[in-house]
Amino acid sequence: MLDLGRTFLQSVERSPNTLALVDGDVRLTYAQWHETILKAAGGLRGLGLVRGDRLLVVLQNRWEMATLHWACQFAGIVMTPLNWRAKPEELDYCVTDAGAKAVVFEPVSADAVYASEAAQKLPRVALDDALGTTSFDALLSGQAASGTTEATAEDLSLILYTSGTTGKAKGVPRRHRHERAAALAHVAQNLYRYGERTLGVMPLYHTMGVRSLLAMALVDGLFVCMRRWNGPQALESISSFELTCLYLVPTLYHDLLAAPGFACENVASVTKLGFAGAPMSDGLLKRLSAAFKPELFVNHYGSSEVYTFSIDQDATRKPGSAGRAGINTRLRVVKLDAVSSADLAAMHEEGQIIADLLGDEAFEGYWNRPDANAKSLRDGWYFTGDTGFFDQDGDLFVSGRVDDMIISGGENISPVDIESVLSLHPAVDEVAVAGVKDERWGQRVVAFIKRRDYVDTRTLDAWCRESDLVNFKRPRDYVFVDEIPKSPVGKILRRKLSAGEYDLDTTNNPTETTKE
Repeated sequence: MLDLGRTFLQSVERSPNTLALVDGDVRLTYAQWHETILKAAGGLRGLGLVRGDRLLVVLQNRWEMATLHWACQFAGIVMTPLNWRAKPEELDYCVTDAGAKAVVFEPVSADAVYASEAAQKLPRVALDDALGTTSFDALLSGQAASGTTEATAEDLSLILYTSGTTGKAKGVPRRHRHERAAALAHVAQNLYRYGERTLGVMPLYHTMGVRSLLAMALVDGLFVCMRRWNGPQALESISSFELTCLYLVPTLYHDLLAAPGFACENVASVTKLGFAGAPMSDGLLKRLSAAFKPELFVNHYGSSEVYTFSIDQDATRKPGSAGRAGINTRLRVVKLDAVSSADLAAMHEEGQIIADLLGDEAFEGYWNRPDANAKSLRDGWYFTGDTGFFDQDGDLFVSGRVDDMIISGGENISPVDIESVLSLHPAVDEVAVAGVKDERWGQRVVAFIKRRDYVDTRTLDAWCRESDLVNFKRPRDYVFVDEIPKSPVGKILRRKLSAGEYDLDTTNNPTETTKE
């Protein structure tokens, strides 16, 4: 299999004069970008990094970030991107855990780098007016690397650090062959053609952002950088560059539809929508279908560890369905208390979703975390920690996380089922359901609502009663909030809701309880 450096060379050789990268005033063709990438690779060598070393990069989605990703692939250096919002203690941990040999940062992440003892011991490449041991301009000013790549398909391409919302972040090392297989699968499963154009807004420290970057190179496409999400700016990029495909988390689609100036004619160039990272509510699915009328609407379910679990290329066909196993994947659903990969759940029985580690996109284990490996890797299968079930057609439904499961009165209750029902009410803008401690029930089902228009508990309770939601799943409390707390990539943080970490919408009765 080709390594990723040679994969990029394919596009340079096929389409040297095709526009490849845009970031504000920066416009680079594949030939121009290749030249810049080789300069960056040479600069990293000049810092003393050699094949197999880890480079910690704390940048937003800017052209320098995308360039460094490819430079690492050519040089055989392991790209190790980190959330630019990381705190000093997170930087300390990741620098030490990864054994990083240098750090690249910018003003938005500078305070954390300055305050990190571990980072201060390393060469530090600073962008803009941040202060480091050298600058990015200086990195590009030395001798360029040779045009041939120094990596093989078996070398590590990058280490992605998971969000670590329940503890220390886990490093997910991935080889060139894992990354190339995942990118090829992304192209195939999203039916990308040569010359596709996408919005590069999903963070390049996250698997979705990396996949968009690699996939565009595979099809000689255009990657339009967006440093951080801005709805009007996204609309402007779609229109100006005639973007053809979007791959976002549901939260960003929600914000795009709400952006001032959104009009169907302004996004007419977009023919393919894809989403991942979190389930999409039935209500948002319908709104997007009406607004974009896409020829392809893909629900992608995956992770950093195994890029694709399952795919549904017609997300509106069976709302809530994550489809079937991807082209490089085998899936099973085992019982919630299963120890073995052979302890299968029955059809429609909620269990834990597991994936075959022999799949081409699957990682081989966590970085320096035998404890995490012992918990998640068994019998050659990756235990995802996600819950779900197969229906009678063989389609997978993802119901949540094992840790998010609400146990109320002895019943296992998935938040996603309830959220799907409530999302369809026209006055509900966003909804999240979580379990809150209750002396009688163990946990009480509580719906947290961000309103689009005024609605009260009585109305929403009647809505649930008239749906096909079974009674024991019906929320017992409704809390109206200003915002639903989410991670930087749009995942609902239910633990914050359960812990009371939210701001109430006090314009009307903020908390109301239903009649039993």
